[in-house]
Amino acid sequence: MRIATRRRFLQGAAGLAGAAAAGFPQIWIKNADLAQAADGQIKVGVLYSLTGTTAIIETSLNQATLMAIEEINAAGGVNGRKIVPVVEDPASDPATFAEKARKLVIGEKCVSVFGSYTSASRKAVLPVFERYHNLYWYPTLYEGRECSMNVIYTGAVPNQQQRDFIPWLVKNFGKRFYLIGSNYIYPKEENNVCKILLQRLGGEVVGEEYVPLGHSEFSSVIEKFKNTKPNVIFSTVVGDSVVALHRQYKAAGLDPAKMPMASLTTSEEEVRAMGGEFAAGHFTSAPYFMSYESPENAKFVDAFKRKYGKDAVTNFVSEPAYFQVYLFAQAAAKLSGSDLTPPNIRKAAWGQEFKAPEGLVKIDPQNSHTYLWPKIGQAQSNGQFKIIEQSKEWVEPDPYWAYPGQVCTPNGMVEKKA
Repeated sequence: MRIATRRRFLQGAAGLAGAAAAGFPQIWIKNADLAQAADGQIKVGVLYSLTGTTAIIETSLNQATLMAIEEINAAGGVNGRKIVPVVEDPASDPATFAEKARKLVIGEKCVSVFGSYTSASRKAVLPVFERYHNLYWYPTLYEGRECSMNVIYTGAVPNQQQRDFIPWLVKNFGKRFYLIGSNYIYPKEENNVCKILLQRLGGEVVGEEYVPLGHSEFSSVIEKFKNTKPNVIFSTVVGDSVVALHRQYKAAGLDPAKMPMASLTTSEEEVRAMGGEFAAGHFTSAPYFMSYESPENAKFVDAFKRKYGKDAVTNFVSEPAYFQVYLFAQAAAKLSGSDLTPPNIRKAAWGQEFKAPEGLVKIDPQNSHTYLWPKIGQAQSNGQFKIIEQSKEWVEPDPYWAYPGQVCTPNGMVEKKA
């Protein structure tokens, strides 16, 4: 940060040191130029990778975000104010994510930023949003075990993906699992949850391995699959590595009817990149699939295809990237003028509901995570998923579900359950 900018920031913060909003220090400077542009436009950041290894999926998050903003603006904006997106490309690199986040928060003075796919990139930007009391909207499934006052989490946590998935896999295929993931926090934490569930179910982990982001040579891993003969290959591989893993699995002659890959991270986007024949027969657990039948989803899919091409696909992260913009707009609509600040937006977002493509969703005011609709899908050769199991009601988010005794509170603290 430039010295002059930092001096102005600290001077403004000192004048508001005694104030508080939404349970944390109100050091956001309530000048109109920080809350909105001079012509009444609301500036937000869009921080998804358009290049690099995770661009294969993050591009769709960028597209869904911009489409939602365009729709909201076309309908009159937020109380007549247009939302203005400032797009940055962090290039699938956590350090660049942090750099671009500082630019959006400090330089562009965005009142919120929508961004990130990997937990590594979320962790990289988190200190920026916590230090400057800004607000990050994170649409991706993640490992839980986080409780930040400066993040709205709209993706699934483990109790919304694994709670029903692992027992279903054990019942239908067996108890011997091989865990394969990309080498960063999300796969390791999700695999810890998987191991906790398998232990409860009398299951067994016959192998566990992590590969670098962007990894594309799985021959040694495939040999281990053949040698250990697991009932299920539990995959938390991400990005373009998903494509390589599936293609090499099929080339090795492995059979998903006998040894399926069960994933938390393989969506229609990766299936489109690899070809439907390489995904067919494998499983994914997620709150949303493009094939889900609802009026809201039909509208969403149709609009996405009209805007981005007839071959474009929606997926379980582009969908929350889309609906979280609407939740932001609903929260912002409750505020006006200099009240439109990140702390106030966060407080206004608590309890907001929206009829999303997957079903009615709601931001939990206790932990800033989102009520979602878990589903299990089996990939088909046409590139879509056949939904074979789905929750009959929305599922409350519990980011500390696998670790009893802890609970996330509205002030961003983790406390022991009573």
